[in-house]
Amino acid sequence: MKLKQALAAVAALACMSGAHAQSANTFYVTTGWFHFMPQDGSDPLKIDDVAGRSVNQAFPGTGAGIGTSDTLGFSLGYFITDHLATEVELGIPPKFDLNGEGSLGAYGKIGEAKLWSPALIFKYYFNKPEAKFHPYVGLGVTHISFSDAKITNQNFINSSALGGPTSVSTDSSWAPVFNVGFNYNFTKHWFAGFSLSYIPVSVIATLNTQKETQVGTVSQKAEAKIHLNPLVTYLKVGYMF
Repeated sequence: MKLKQALAAVAALACMSGAHAQSANTFYVTTGWFHFMPQDGSDPLKIDDVAGRSVNQAFPGTGAGIGTSDTLGFSLGYFITDHLATEVELGIPPKFDLNGEGSLGAYGKIGEAKLWSPALIFKYYFNKPEAKFHPYVGLGVTHISFSDAKITNQNFINSSALGGPTSVSTDSSWAPVFNVGFNYNFTKHWFAGFSLSYIPVSVIATLNTQKETQVGTVSQKAEAKIHLNPLVTYLKVGYMF
């Protein structure tokens, strides 16, 4: 009798441990590694004005791009139903190199900036809640902005394109997020996963220069439109409450 009771208890425990990990009203958190891969290009560098006078002069064959970067990421999610979840993704702002392209490619790295891109994503999970493997598709929105942007290449600062001390700023932009991925549940609470996101977005970098000329120092404003369009991977481990 005692043996039967013990076996029944083990069976009950097994049933409890196999309870649905992915179900409505379930919260979860993840942490992992984001890898940003900009599929970048840019419009030519353009001088907007010099000493307050409109110039609107483009330099064909010039451009700027952004390198790849990695950072630690976090997310907080909630299952609205057994299959539909909403998730907020955050990360420590990664530092990106700003690189010259085209005729500016000879300068290599011309500056750097930190990227902020919190995202809100709605995800639809396939398979039954009790399954271990859960592929999903997602659609969301992110806000792209940069901080601590600066020109670091002295040769570029002294070039004919700039010609003096230069500060750089970028605009911010909202953009859609297209997301696919999967989770694999090891237990009722613990899981691991991988996702790939595509974000079609462009930003405008504005260069404000105190240009040295034969008549003295004059202000110059230039800009370059950079098409980021990054692919973002997220390798993660998570816990469901």
